[in-house]
This record gives sequence, structure tokens and C-alpha cells, in this order.
Amino acid sequence: MAPTVLVVDDKASVRKSLDAILADEGYRVMAVSNGTEAIEAVHREIPDAVLLDVWMPGPDGIDVLKEIRAEYSDLPVIIISGHGTIETAVKATKLGAYDFLEKPLSTEKTLLTVARAIEHHQLAEANRDLRRRILGTEKILGSSPAVEKLKDQIKRVAPTDGWVLITGENGTGKELVARSIHGESLRSDQPFVDVNCAAIPEELIESELFGHEKGAFTGATDRKRGKFDLAHRGTIFLDEIADMSLKTQAKILRILQEQKFERVGGGEPIQVDVRVIVATNKDLEEEIAEGRFREDLYYRLNVIPIHVPPLRERAEDIPFFLDHFAVRYSRKVGVKRKSFAPDAVEALMKNPWPGNVREIKNLVERLVIMVPRKEIRLKDLPAQLRGETGEEGESPFGVNDIRQARTLFEKEFLVHKLIENGSNISRTAEVIGIERSTLHRKIKTYGIELDK
Repeated sequence: MAPTVLVVDDKASVRKSLDAILADEGYRVMAVSNGTEAIEAVHREIPDAVLLDVWMPGPDGIDVLKEIRAEYSDLPVIIISGHGTIETAVKATKLGAYDFLEKPLSTEKTLLTVARAIEHHQLAEANRDLRRRILGTEKILGSSPAVEKLKDQIKRVAPTDGWVLITGENGTGKELVARSIHGESLRSDQPFVDVNCAAIPEELIESELFGHEKGAFTGATDRKRGKFDLAHRGTIFLDEIADMSLKTQAKILRILQEQKFERVGGGEPIQVDVRVIVATNKDLEEEIAEGRFREDLYYRLNVIPIHVPPLRERAEDIPFFLDHFAVRYSRKVGVKRKSFAPDAVEALMKNPWPGNVREIKNLVERLVIMVPRKEIRLKDLPAQLRGETGEEGESPFGVNDIRQARTLFEKEFLVHKLIENGSNISRTAEVIGIERSTLHRKIKTYGIELDK
């Protein structure tokens, strides 16, 4: 099907001329005489590109551009005007116009610009489809009532620009929910920028979020764009937002209110258009009561709350996870597909899974690697998951040598603490009272694979 171009101009001679030129190149042309008709035409049928005059009676070209961009952010709009000024061109570009052409129009330049605009549009569509397919490889698994409710919430909120507050325990899949929302949104062809607020040292978080100018501080040898800048027109995901300092929270609040910020060491405001999704494993109302989280920021963020249920509240979904991860890691390791015997599945469905999906994923990977048979049976599970102690195996109670028992216990202890703290090495080291470098060494010694 031929690409469609919408021509909007109040002069019949211009419409007729552009219709003839574009039709000769194989384009399908829709032509209207004013801004109201243009908006109605776009609502009826989305074209591949728009040639839009600035000076028209009624809604002018700039007003029409704003409305089109608000609803169809990737539709290329080429502004045309016989009264072109630098100011008009700059304004149109800032509002998202693809290009600006002056009358009298050059046939060659007009055709080249339209061709590039349509190519840009088609590439954006292809990228959106690709992103959706990629995101679709990581699906929210399960069919329990809790998961069906979660999927319905994502479907409802995704097409909007509403800010979302995702709550849930560590390992429940809050980032996957955020990515799913972005992947099904109108911004899906734009950047998804994720920020783990807990993993960035306090002295660097402002530079990470807002960027910095050259020479802003020791080591700032070049200008750096921040996460908000990189997420322009897309989505920024602030994970573990409750771990931000009150000072940084105040700056985040300002950005949310004004949609602009300044780089560290800079004085020029930078305007951004971002959708904000945040997540936390903490009770923010409790954090507010303790004076660790700003109440005004909480109410600003809590536009659309989504809670991700823990695995223990949807045990019927565990077989989905076992099968999904068994297939994934069998392929990754290069062995025939492994499966779980019914008695193993039954035992795993009874486990409370304090580390949630992250914990079950790590267990399945370990079993796929270590069990030589195609079927993973009850006896292959760690003793604590079989409800047993005192047998030889992975339990420290199943060995007679105290040094071996200490090693087994320490490894399991570190695995559980890392899971509880979202694989954050600095936080885990602080919680268990050892140096970060020591924890790094132990992780390497025991071959513990961190979730990325």
C-alpha cells in the first residue's frame, strides 16, 4: 500500500500543486484546508507524514502540531510557511516537528524531506514492533487471580502517561512490570532508562540522574548526560526510590513538578518529557512517619499504585516458573530440556520463597546444571526444601566435618542475604557486617551467580 501524506494548507493552489507532485511519486494524498479538518483527518486515518502550513484561519499550524504530537508522538510533521522565521522554525522543532520548509517550496527538497520523514516513521514502527517482541520474551508468568489482576492493571495503565508506583518484595519482578508498562505504551519506541537508586553511592547519585558539566567536581573531565536527559520522550524507572536521600528526593520532586532540571555544575535549565515509574520494597507511609521519605513526593508519585504479589501468595504459579526457567537454562547450558517430577513440584509449591521469583530462578539454574538426569526429582532438591535435615547433601546438617558444614552454611547464608537485598553487594555487606571487598571475594570463591 502506498504511503499516505496529509497536506494541510488554506490555499487551494498549494494543495493542488502538492497533490500533483506527491501523486506523481506514488504517494496517496489527503488534502484539507484548515487545522480543524486536519485533526479530524488524522483521527480518521493516521497518515505516514503531514505537510502542515503555519498560517491558517482557526487553529494555526503550531496548535495543530501540538495536538498531533500529544496523541501521535512518532508521526512526522513537516512545517511549511511562506512567512518563515528562525523563531518559528525553532519553536516548531522544539514542539517535535520533523522539519521546516519555506515557501515557495522546492519540489526536489519537498520530495526528499517527505521521503526521509516517512522512512523515519516506518523505522520507528519497526523499532516499536521489535521492542515489543523483545519485551515479550520476558513475560509475566502465571494464571493465578493475583497475576491476572496484575496483567489487567498493566494493560489499563500502559497506554496512558500516568506515573506509576510499583510496590512489592525483593525478587517479585517489579522491573519486569515497569518494562511491560513501557513496552505496551505509546512511548515504546523511545528509551527505557532504569536506575537502581540503591546501587549508586550517595555522592554520585545527582550526577547519575541529572548529569554534570565539565569541571563540576574532581574527575569530571567531560560533560555527561544524566538519566533524565537520556530518558527524554521515553520512560525512566527509578527502582528502590526509598533509598534516595531527602536532598535528592527534593530535586526529584522539582523535576516532576516542572519537567526540567540543571546538570551538576550547570545553570541552564534542561526541559524533558519523561514518564516516571518508580518502585520500592519498603512501606513508604512508614518511611514518611520515620522522616526518611518526603510526604509531598509520595503523593506526587502515587498516581497509579500497582502491587506485585509475593510468590507465596500465588503458589499455583510455581509450576509455570519451574518449566520456564528449566527450558531457559537447559538451552543456556546446552543440555536436553529438563523437567520437574510431580513430587518435586509439589514440594516446591509448599516452599514460602522469601526471595520470590529471583530465588526460584537461581534454584532452577543450579538444579539444571547439577542434576545429570533429564527429570529433576524430589531427592535432587536441597534438604531444606524436602523438609528434611540430617541427610548428606547440600544441608550443613548432613555432613560430619565442621569445616565443611561451616562452608555449606556460609554459602547458603550469603545466597539468602544477597537475595533478600536484591543482589546489592554494598547493602548486603553492610547488613551482615563485613567489608564489601570481602563479600566480593566470598561470592567468587563459592561461585555464587548474582542476578543482573
